[in-house]
Amino acid sequence: MKTICSNCEAENDINSKYCSVCGFKLPVLEKEAIASSIEKKKADKPERKFNLKTFLGFVAGFIVMFFVMQLPFKPSSDTSVDKVLVQAANKVNKNCPMNVDANTTLKNAVALPNKTLQYNYVLVGITKADVKIDTVRKYIFPRILEDVRNNPQLKSFRDNEVTIKYNYTDSNGAFLTEYVVTPEMYEN
Repeated sequence: MKTICSNCEAENDINSKYCSVCGFKLPVLEKEAIASSIEKKKADKPERKFNLKTFLGFVAGFIVMFFVMQLPFKPSSDTSVDKVLVQAANKVNKNCPMNVDANTTLKNAVALPNKTLQYNYVLVGITKADVKIDTVRKYIFPRILEDVRNNPQLKSFRDNEVTIKYNYTDSNGAFLTEYVVTPEMYEN
């Protein structure tokens, strides 16, 4: 394929920037113009503090936790809720650490006193400086609360008034945030 000079109408190689006969600047090919405009837009794009990978990791971690919660949770009359939570945490921990996604690992689950179950997550490859906690909390916590309120798999948690905690640390072990869902919050 050849490029025609708009000044002298001479044929030039497609990769030429100037006419080989008159030296006139040849028109830029459409794909080169598009590539240069894309590069310019990338260079002009400001760096965002909110990390989409972190946000998706929080969401994925939350979703995996609820699939894990399909464990049987029906305390008998002689078994306390705390004992059942210990059994559930032990069952979860057999599969831990569990990669939730590329950026999130479920480190373990811990049954705490007073009918509380805590999930400890690590955000892999992410440091505290990479995360804007207020923004993440704004998007994540309402989804967690809504799921605890409405997920049929968590009915036994609601019926037994279990508090659920979600702890997140960065890849260096630094505490990032904690989400706590209490029975008062999920009772409508």
